[in-house]
Amino acid sequence: MYEWETRLTTRDENRVVRPLEWGFEWIEPFLEANGFAAAVPKPEDVRDPVKAEAAMARINQLLIRHSDVFFGYERPTDFRLEERHPQLFPTNVRPETLAKDAEMRQQAEDGKLSPAQYLRFTSPERTPYPENDQVNARWYPAPAHKDPARPKQAIVVLPQWNSDGLGHNSLCTIFNRMGISALRLSMPYHDIRRPEELERSDYAVSANIGRSISACRQAVVDIRCCLDWLEGQGYEDFGVLGTSLGSCYAFLASAHDPRLRVNAFNHASTAFGDVTWAGQSTRHVKQALEEAGLTQDRVRELWAAVSPCYFYEKFASAEAGGPQKRVLLVYADYDLTFPREYSLQVVDAFRRVGLNFEPRVLPCGHYTTGETPFKFMDGWHLGWFVYRAFKTLREEKAAGLRRPVVTSHEVEEEALSR
Repeated sequence: MYEWETRLTTRDENRVVRPLEWGFEWIEPFLEANGFAAAVPKPEDVRDPVKAEAAMARINQLLIRHSDVFFGYERPTDFRLEERHPQLFPTNVRPETLAKDAEMRQQAEDGKLSPAQYLRFTSPERTPYPENDQVNARWYPAPAHKDPARPKQAIVVLPQWNSDGLGHNSLCTIFNRMGISALRLSMPYHDIRRPEELERSDYAVSANIGRSISACRQAVVDIRCCLDWLEGQGYEDFGVLGTSLGSCYAFLASAHDPRLRVNAFNHASTAFGDVTWAGQSTRHVKQALEEAGLTQDRVRELWAAVSPCYFYEKFASAEAGGPQKRVLLVYADYDLTFPREYSLQVVDAFRRVGLNFEPRVLPCGHYTTGETPFKFMDGWHLGWFVYRAFKTLREEKAAGLRRPVVTSHEVEEEALSR
C-alpha cells in the first residue's frame, strides 16, 4: 500500500519549489482595518529573518485570540447564478488528463455537454488576483419534495487540494437523491479561480506563509457566504463536507459558524504546519522551508492561526449558541499525506472536548482513497453519514426539539463588541 501511495504522489512532475516568503503584505490589510496595525512589522524587521519569523508567530497568536474577527466578513451583495459548460481545469500534464480536457471542450463545442449552474459572488477576502476573488460553486439543487413542510437542506462540498473542476461532483448528485441540495465550492486558487500563471493550485499552500493564511481565511469566509445565499433561498439546515485541505477549511468554518450542523471531515489532521512538513504531497513546500533553515516546530507556529488543533474547544463551544453538531471523521491507515499519527490525535482531541462524532478508518492511503475499491468505501461512509444526519435534523424539527441557531451576523456583532 505504501508503494502504491508513493507511486500516486510522485507521478505529477509539475510541482514547483518556490523560496520562502514571509508574505506579511497578505495579512496587513486585515490587521490595519481591524485595529491591529501595531502588529505589522517594520520594513527593516521584515528583512531580518529572525525578527520576521518572530513577528509572524506573534501575528498568528493574535489571529487565534481574535479568530471571530479574522474569520468574520461582510455579506456579499452580488450573489448571482451563472450558466456555462463544465470544464476540467486539469492540474497535471499527464497525457490522459489533457486528452480528457480536450474531449470535454470538444463536447461543449458540439453541443453534447449540458451546461451547469454556478453560484458566483465576490469574496470578502481580496487578493491581487481578480479571478481568484470571484467565488465559484457549482449548484446542485435537489428536486422539490412532495411534502411542503419538509425543511430545505443543503451541504457545501469542498474537494481536496489541487482538485480539478470535476472533483466531488458525483457526491453532490448522490446528495440530491437524498433530497439534499449541494454547492460544490471551488477553493481559492482552484479550477476557474486559478491564476493563468499556474498549472497547479500552488498559491493555496506554499512557502509563502502569509499567502497561505490568506487563502485559508478566504476559503472559510467563502463557505460562510454560501450559507448566506442558501438562507436567502429558504434553506434551513446546513452541512459541510471537506476532503484533505478542504476538511481543514470546513472545520475552521464550522468552528466559527453554528449554522453548520452536519460536518463530514474526510481525511483530517491537526496542525497545518505538521501536515505540510510531514506529508508526501507537500514535499516541495517542505524543501523550500527547510532550505530557509526552518524546522517542523517553528513552521507549526507560523501557521497556527489556520490549524484545526488550535480551535477544538471553539468548535465544541460553537454548540453553546445553537444545536449540537454532528461530525464524521474519516482517516486512512496508510496515509502518507496526512500521516496517521496526526489523525489519531484528532480522534483523541474530539473525545477530550466531548464532540458527538463518528470515526471511520479506511484500509488505504490518502491518494489511494480515490482508487477502486476504496473510493466506494469512502463514498459509502460519507453518504450514509450525511443521509442520517440530515434525517435526524428533520426528525428534531418535527418533534419540536430544535434550539434556535445563532445567525452569522449575530456572531459577527458579538465578536466585534468584544
